[in-house]
Amino acid sequence: MRAVDLKRYQQLLISKREEILGTRNGSDSLAPAAGHMDGDLADQAVAEIEAKLEVRMRQTESHLLRAIDEAMNRTKHGSFGICKTCGDPVSKSRLKAVPWTRSCLECKEQEKS
Repeated sequence: MRAVDLKRYQQLLISKREEILGTRNGSDSLAPAAGHMDGDLADQAVAEIEAKLEVRMRQTESHLLRAIDEAMNRTKHGSFGICKTCGDPVSKSRLKAVPWTRSCLECKEQEKS
């Protein structure tokens, strides 16, 4: 991979990481409190659902941050843009859309089946 392309992908990874961390820093706590006794049963149910949703979103963000960090390490070790399964290069269009990917589109589709 050309150095200029690698630099562009690193910038995409850094931007996505900053976006996620910026969203997290805007929150007051790591997870909202659930089970408040304020309001009626419907209010309590909504609060519990919102708390569960927030926890799920944080888990997803954590997984994505881990994938971004791993991709940044691959850029440093020369394995970025190489499919972990087949060893072929990952297409530029896939890397542009999902720069933290570890798989080419064909292997990812087979993985889902």
